[in-house]
Amino acid sequence: MYVELDYGKLGKRIRERRLRKHLTQEKLGEIVDLATGNISHIERAVTQVNLSVPVRIANALDTTLDQLLCDSIRSAAGTYIEQDIVNLLQEFSLDEKQMIKDTVIAAKRMFQGRV
Repeated sequence: MYVELDYGKLGKRIRERRLRKHLTQEKLGEIVDLATGNISHIERAVTQVNLSVPVRIANALDTTLDQLLCDSIRSAAGTYIEQDIVNLLQEFSLDEKQMIKDTVIAAKRMFQGRV
């Protein structure tokens, strides 16, 4: 089965990782030798790029290509979503993490129809 590359999600993941590294589009463009406008177009999925560009971007952002493309790679999606959640949780206090855990438990019950 052929799966199209989801350029919108690729761009979103690039933007999220760029911001986590506190890089501007201009700085990322300098690192990967692309114009700022090209970085903007990639993040907004205005343009489709050849494979070498996401590889250069992944290297610049200290991530892997499969992490950027996980929405288009079925076997990878669950693992990287979980890793994204773990990374996000690092920014919260213990009390906030407990609230998030309680919220996840409530959501799980809701999805299982046990509310």
